[in-house]
Amino acid sequence: MDATATPYAQGLEKTAANYAALSPLSFLARAAGVFPETTAIVHGRQRLDYRTFYKRSRQLASSLSRLGVGKNDTVSVMLSNVPPMLEAHYGVPMVKAVLHSLNTRLDAAIIAFQLDHADCKVLITDREFAPVIQEALSLAKVSPTIIDYSDPEFPQEGARLGTLDYDEFVADGDPEFAWSLPDDEWDAITLNYTSGTTGNPKGVVYHHRGAYLLAQANVITASMAKHPVYLWTLPMFHCNGWCFPWSLSVVAGTHVCLRWVRPQAMWDLMADEDVTHLCGAPIIMSTLLNAPADQKRDLGRTVEFFTAAAPPPESVLAAMKNAGFNVTHLYGLTEVYGPAVVNDWKSEWEDLSPAEQAQKKARQGVRYVALEDLAVLDPETMTPVPADGTTLGEVMFRGNVVMKGYLKNPEATDSAFKGGWFHSGDLGVMHPDGYIQLKDRSKDIIISGGENISSIEVEDVLYKHDAIQAVAVVAKPDEKWGETPCAFVELKPGMEATEAELIAFCKEHLANFKAPKNVVFVDVPKTSTGKIQKFALREQAKNL
Repeated sequence: MDATATPYAQGLEKTAANYAALSPLSFLARAAGVFPETTAIVHGRQRLDYRTFYKRSRQLASSLSRLGVGKNDTVSVMLSNVPPMLEAHYGVPMVKAVLHSLNTRLDAAIIAFQLDHADCKVLITDREFAPVIQEALSLAKVSPTIIDYSDPEFPQEGARLGTLDYDEFVADGDPEFAWSLPDDEWDAITLNYTSGTTGNPKGVVYHHRGAYLLAQANVITASMAKHPVYLWTLPMFHCNGWCFPWSLSVVAGTHVCLRWVRPQAMWDLMADEDVTHLCGAPIIMSTLLNAPADQKRDLGRTVEFFTAAAPPPESVLAAMKNAGFNVTHLYGLTEVYGPAVVNDWKSEWEDLSPAEQAQKKARQGVRYVALEDLAVLDPETMTPVPADGTTLGEVMFRGNVVMKGYLKNPEATDSAFKGGWFHSGDLGVMHPDGYIQLKDRSKDIIISGGENISSIEVEDVLYKHDAIQAVAVVAKPDEKWGETPCAFVELKPGMEATEAELIAFCKEHLANFKAPKNVVFVDVPKTSTGKIQKFALREQAKNL
């Protein structure tokens, strides 16, 4: 039977009256219309209300349009967590262009690669990063229009690289610019590059529909009531700040900008601005907890803290709770718009012991409301592994908050989507209650004498030692065993421990073959988003 013959397909087509493409741009327009005088952005002494935030975003869009920027053109930004970064999340897609946020800690060669690969047309850059950007431009093939940003709150001495000043550029724009929703909600809205630890990074493309859905899912997951106050400890260049630049507009919340992550600045802003939410890697927790006593402030309320990457040790969770934070564990990847899995906490778990609660909190959890499906599958057969909490499989995603694919890389896209699922490369287990728990990256499993050793399992044990602040366990080549665990350990200030002591500690809590054979005391290297750089440590381990 012809599907169009059914009455439900006749005279019931999409029209301007009953259909609009989903896009997070609509959130800012609504917030400005309903709550025009509510504070949208705090940056030093600056206070921008939603009327002004929307106006400046439209002016940015207008000026970009006058430069000839349009659909599918790439606008790159090299910015800290400052107001122009928030304005770019709206103003760039308002002209149907694609926002490409550069990691501010990248070297010139990688920046040049990204600018070329993205066909960058316009580059908005903070003068703090002028030296590395100048070098990158000398290496790049593209010659984008440069717009320099001079932060009035924190003036930088870096050179001006172009002839256009950001604030003047915005001021010249039309505050009534007639922007429009995307032609198709599947159109690209942003471009984010993976870390590129094995060769050149891949360009992950987000669409308007996914950004819209993940932004709303953040509001639900974070239990954000109207007018929350969000402190920007998470870099906005990282997965577009996990989509929170758009989430806050849903509930007319306040963005509290933070140019540099410093303990006193964080404590002062949380106390003085009545912060309700913040996100970050475990290093942010360490920074807050290890701040000198005279820098810490009484917050007077519980602040919601959302963390990803390694699960927090029991001691850190207890310390965060005592300091006034409720920690929620999230999990995701660049390819799924940031967080797409949450450790949804159940009230009955409150009656568990602290150790049992820590075990629950260490799990990555269940799918976001915006994610269609989450599974742990055998990557060869594509069948689910038993939900027994022990059988290892690959964590896979499916749904509207999975990327469009990798820019100009159909082979990598096809491989990532093989079998109708996005393959994360993370190995994990499914517990009987449906919560997943990561055990390792497929490349981080240590195979010693034919036995699989989870580096995360060894790290979890080491984190229970009172002297350890950060730890990473990687494979060290071994003539007899093939590989053995090697632990790189960063001690807490003023604390001491020996290699023999830590190896013995591991043997008390693990099978002996899982205990590290070597312990190296170092400042553990981390990425700009707080993730430990295991690839660098693997190279060090080879040379021990």
